[in-house]
Amino acid sequence: MVAAAHAAYRQIEVATADPKRLLMLCYEGALQNLKTARMKLLSREYEEKGKAIQKVLDILGALREALDFEKGGPIAEHLDLLYAFMTRQILAADRKKSVTDLDQVVSMLETLKSAWEEALFGSQKGSGEFGLRKVAQNPDPLRPSTSSTLTF
Repeated sequence: MVAAAHAAYRQIEVATADPKRLLMLCYEGALQNLKTARMKLLSREYEEKGKAIQKVLDILGALREALDFEKGGPIAEHLDLLYAFMTRQILAADRKKSVTDLDQVVSMLETLKSAWEEALFGSQKGSGEFGLRKVAQNPDPLRPSTSSTLTF
């Protein structure tokens, strides 16, 4: 019951978040699920590890979709390459059952999250665009969207 309520709250939070907050939610969700995948790998709970990894891959896919190459130029291009690398690294870690490879992606995501927090919230000088485009959001958060949704 509590888990269902938390999931519903999280879904509403995602559906109503501004682009900056949505970006932070994506990074937080990816990090949380990568750490869960690591823990489940170590405890040999492979089904749960697989679910956590799939969520991370979904989030990385959403981050790639949100990139605006016209506004973001080289920054968006480099982020796209980083997200693609992370995806390959996660898939390789899953195949090899490598905690070290998962830890590398966790480190990369933590670094990126920290950089985004500084860029978006640490300084009020920048516009905060940085090559992100607003992705379609469900206008009614109480009704499920017909498009794919992210779950953290």
